[in-house]
Amino acid sequence: MNDSLHKDKERSVRKGAESSGKTGGALFVRAAPIVTSKAWLGLVPFFVFIFAFMIIPAGSLLIGAFQRNDGHFSLVNFSKLFRPNIISSYMVTIRLSFVTALGGGLFGFFIAYAICLGGLPKGIRSFMSTFSGVASNFAGVPLAFAFISTLGRMGLVTVFLRTALGIDIYEGGFNLYGFWGLAVTYIYFQIPLMVLIIQPALDNMKKEWREASENLGASSLQYWLHIGIPVLLPSLLAAFILLFGNAFGAYATAFSLTGGLINIVPILIGAQIRGDVLHDPNLGYALALGMVFIMTLAILAYSWLQRIASRWMK
Repeated sequence: MNDSLHKDKERSVRKGAESSGKTGGALFVRAAPIVTSKAWLGLVPFFVFIFAFMIIPAGSLLIGAFQRNDGHFSLVNFSKLFRPNIISSYMVTIRLSFVTALGGGLFGFFIAYAICLGGLPKGIRSFMSTFSGVASNFAGVPLAFAFISTLGRMGLVTVFLRTALGIDIYEGGFNLYGFWGLAVTYIYFQIPLMVLIIQPALDNMKKEWREASENLGASSLQYWLHIGIPVLLPSLLAAFILLFGNAFGAYATAFSLTGGLINIVPILIGAQIRGDVLHDPNLGYALALGMVFIMTLAILAYSWLQRIASRWMK
């Protein structure tokens, strides 16, 4: 009896093996495609670009910050960072970045809200998204010239307000070439950047959340206080940090508009490296390394907040 059962099992195993061999079904495992070495050739320009324009300059910056003008190792450049004018430069730069990130973030959020949740036509959204992509990269000399032509002492808007309405904004205390003038100029490219950053978070706000809150008797204010803002808060903070970093490293716009009259770190670095009077390249490297440290903290905070915000986007 046991022998017959054993023979039946062997027959069934053989039949299963034969059937699987004929059909090539479940037991057939296809090998994963092997990536050839030629597939990596397309990345060679990318790695060359990264090495030439990021790794080499960063290494030179790091080495130069720890050297004196004669090439010997020294920490004297970092001790110079505690000079009153350098500390003031960092404080002005941080203040400018904070003000423009806050102003650009607020205006950009309301514009993005109107585009995503305000029920505007799709054509308007497409136009605003395209414009935001262009305007967020419109900086440097062209942006400075545009604001000088518009809000300078003889700018179009300034002359119109003075001749037509009798309002002289410069007598009222405004100065395009001062701190607040530079802040207004920065906000121009901060607003569209905020629109681009916050749109995905607003698109992922589920309608079911609002419908559920309304069914439970919550008002619009209660919905935003208890649901909308808590959900968007990580994304808003991450966007604020990104705007802060964007303004913190801006150089061409500030230099073209003010000519170096405002004491911010990027202009001070340029004066130390390329200037005729304040020529101390190694101090400029140390200043830049301080900016890299602050930007690294901002990037780490942005990445952490993005991971938190991604939970609501799934």
